[in-house]
This record gives sequence, structure tokens and C-alpha cells, in this order.
Amino acid sequence: MTDKQTELSEKDYLKVVKQMAEEIKFGTISITVQDGKVVQIEQNKKIRLKN
Repeated sequence: MTDKQTELSEKDYLKVVKQMAEEIKFGTISITVQDGKVVQIEQNKKIRLKN
């Protein structure tokens, strides 16, 4: 996804979250809701280093 604002239906943003979850091994996916609507989805990836 790009930084541009994108209008997504509920079905679309669920696909986005599912795709993000499948792509990362470690990290978080945050969903921001405003007035009962999803307004932002963030993905933070982590890389685990062996000691």
C-alpha cells in the first residue's frame, strides 16, 4: 500500500490485514478506529538477531 489515502471496504481492509499478517514473521499490526470506522492500518516489522 502507498502513503496515499485509500478508501477500502470492510472486506478490502480485512484482506490487507490478512496479507500483512502472512508477510511478517515478527512484528505488530495496529488498526486505528475512529467513529466506528477503520481509518488506519500500520505494520511494524521486527528482525530477530541471533546472539
